[in-house]
Amino acid sequence: MDIFSFSPFGYEGALVNVEVDIRRGIPSVDLVGLADNAVKESRERMKSAIRNSGFSFPAERVLISLSPADLKKEGAGFDLPLALAVLSADAGGAEPICEPVLVMGELELSGAIRAVKAVHAAAATALGAGISKCIVPQANAAEAREVSGMGVFGAAHLGEAFNALFHPELFTSRADEREQSCVPENCVTVGNVLFPPIDPSLDFKNVVGQKKLVRALQIAASGSHNVIAFGPPGCGKTLSLQRFMSILPLLTVEEAQSTTRIHSIAGLLPATSPLLRVPVMRMPHQTASVEGICGGGVQCRPGEISLAHNGVLFLDEAAEFRSSVLQMLRVPLESGAISLSRAGRTTTYPASFQLLLATNPCPCGNYGSEGKLCLCSAKAVDMYWRKFSGPLLDRIDIRLDAGASGGETGGGGDVGISSAELRVQVADAVFIQRNRQGKRNAHLSPQELLEFCPLGNEEQAFLDSVAGTSDLSQRALSGILKLSRTIADMEKSAKICVRHMQEAVELRKNVGPLALFSA
Repeated sequence: MDIFSFSPFGYEGALVNVEVDIRRGIPSVDLVGLADNAVKESRERMKSAIRNSGFSFPAERVLISLSPADLKKEGAGFDLPLALAVLSADAGGAEPICEPVLVMGELELSGAIRAVKAVHAAAATALGAGISKCIVPQANAAEAREVSGMGVFGAAHLGEAFNALFHPELFTSRADEREQSCVPENCVTVGNVLFPPIDPSLDFKNVVGQKKLVRALQIAASGSHNVIAFGPPGCGKTLSLQRFMSILPLLTVEEAQSTTRIHSIAGLLPATSPLLRVPVMRMPHQTASVEGICGGGVQCRPGEISLAHNGVLFLDEAAEFRSSVLQMLRVPLESGAISLSRAGRTTTYPASFQLLLATNPCPCGNYGSEGKLCLCSAKAVDMYWRKFSGPLLDRIDIRLDAGASGGETGGGGDVGISSAELRVQVADAVFIQRNRQGKRNAHLSPQELLEFCPLGNEEQAFLDSVAGTSDLSQRALSGILKLSRTIADMEKSAKICVRHMQEAVELRKNVGPLALFSA
């Protein structure tokens, strides 16, 4: 039988064939195939685990080959496949199952099996290569079963894993009940769309005095549009944006598969959620490096933008991030992916994230505030906003001055509109988009814009007047069309009307410091 393992590198990774040859000679274990130190140390762990599990280690010369030979093998996940390959080669007359098997797991000296990273990615890669059975640590079994069609055996001990090689009936799959098993508990259906339960501490009803900002976030959630909110400290912009996740629907199973794979590679997949159906919000600190945001390292680990795939990347105090960090967001925002190259190897991570930015209007934070004195010079304000750059801001459809909405939050006993109420129109828009084009409006291509955003004579005349009286780029005009389509979807309107476009222009135009910067 063929035993395969998995060497993680970037998003794709590679399958590794584990072969064993036992021959007469001085007892030793030779390992070939560009193994790193962690894999080389597997020889000693494997020996102790085999003996402590009641098996005898071959008293002969053992040669273990990991192929392809020119691919560097890294990580502790090779312990279990090496041990099973040695036991299978020394099994005597016993006949293991003849079809290839994917094996991953780290061994303790006692023979117990520890969980490893990238099991979901390994199972998906193996299934694509025609391998339909895998033996993984018991703690990773649920993660592997979320790959539809993969037969999985979760082993807690080396003895159990070896026994499974001779009993194919032990491999189970949850393919038939996958839809039900993927839905988190206490989810609610709004319209025809599933939403996760609302955390009371993140309900929009706690936000008052920011009606315009809440409305803008509702539109952003409906069409997956990027948002920048600026205003003086304490106006409620961060408070509002942190509650954004409470109005986002569950991911579809297809969306969740790629998101789960990325978190599996990063080792961040929670044991309670083998398939990530709830969108993720990533909030990196302002000291984050370019590598931390875009990904990197020897094995091209995912960065924050890939971990936010199909979710939200929220940069609070965005102007405090390095300019290089902000500028590298431009290509992923446009393409929905990021390519990383290290030592002659290249990997491409999906990075279709929604960007939320919160920032002060100036370094001191008082620009435009009534009753407060701004101590910043015009040059200081200009330099502050130039950290974002025009091309980056051009990719943000919704720009809002949160300070202009009043800015008082949580006082006077007032109650804002709840997340449950906001979800109604979000659900209507998301359901329409999923059935119409299979993607959110913010990601429409130019050809899809022509198909899904037809304009009548009155609407076209309005758009022409906007283009003629303002210095808007073609990307900005496309952004207005996408916003208009989203607002129309929220009203279940098949036709984009002038009122939808007027609201879109209001959200897309430059106000406050943005107007000064663009000028």
